Amino acid sequence: MTMDERIARINELYHKSQGVGLTPEEKEEQQRLRREYVDSIKRNMKAQLDNIDIVEKDGSITNLGEKYSKK
Repeated sequence: MTMDERIARINELYHKSQGVGLTPEEKEEQQRLRREYVDSIKRNMKAQLDNIDIVEKDGSITNLGEKYSKK
C-alpha cells in the first residue's frame, strides 16, 4: 500500500467514524495506519536532518547525522 493509499484510507475511516461509526476491526486498522504514517514521517525527517552539514566559524564542516545519531 502506497502512502497516498494509506492517507486515503485513514481519511475514509475518519469520515466513516464521524457518520455511522467504526467496527472494532476498523478502529484497529485506523490506529495501525496512523502509526505507520507517523513512523514514516519521523523516518523521513530523521533522514533529512542526518544529511544536513553545518559550516562552523573556523571553516570546518559538521554533519548533524554523524554528530547526533551516535547518542
